[in-house]
Amino acid sequence: MTASNGGIPSDEVKNYFNSVQCPFPEPVNGKIDTLQFLEASRGVASLVDQFGNVFAPVKYDMTGNIEKINQVYSTDQERHCYLNDLILIEQDAGGVLATDALLWLRRALHMIQRFFELILEDENGSSEELASLLKTAYQETLITYHKWPLQLLFSMLCRMCPNRTRLVQVMSLNRNHTEASVFRDMAAFTSSLRTNIEVLTVFYRENQLECTDKV
Repeated sequence: MTASNGGIPSDEVKNYFNSVQCPFPEPVNGKIDTLQFLEASRGVASLVDQFGNVFAPVKYDMTGNIEKINQVYSTDQERHCYLNDLILIEQDAGGVLATDALLWLRRALHMIQRFFELILEDENGSSEELASLLKTAYQETLITYHKWPLQLLFSMLCRMCPNRTRLVQVMSLNRNHTEASVFRDMAAFTSSLRTNIEVLTVFYRENQLECTDKV
């Protein structure tokens, strides 16, 4: 039997990115589909949860922000079908719930994006330990918005990052795929995530919604 993936049995190619993770939406005229973005974000939060119990605070924070956005989305799904419109409508009404939640969700997703990119850039897999890559991703994205206590927390989280073998195992759904097959789909996913992050970053700056206050 010939499979649609070129003759390779589906069992051989299934991984987190192509069978569990919902893809991030392709922006349409600079707008991002709200429902698909939220579903994709939930998938990332679930993946982070599989890094280990120590990452529960990250998953909890991401999930909380996702649900805050969904709460606003649910009040008028037709008018809120695009994230951009949802935020602008909320701003016109004097609200901040989804605006603030999306700001922090975007920042967390940006850290994950950079972490994946750094893994992919390490083509030769020169380091089994990924803690330094996660630390670099954090320093390039979130650290500027965190006060000292949170910086210490994330420093601890980085040290507890799963190693390369364990991460590939999680992403391959414990099917023991080669890194190449997993990272191929990770690269496509990361590219779509990066596009969403870039669009939202520009949107927040253009509408003067970016906040640099530390937490």
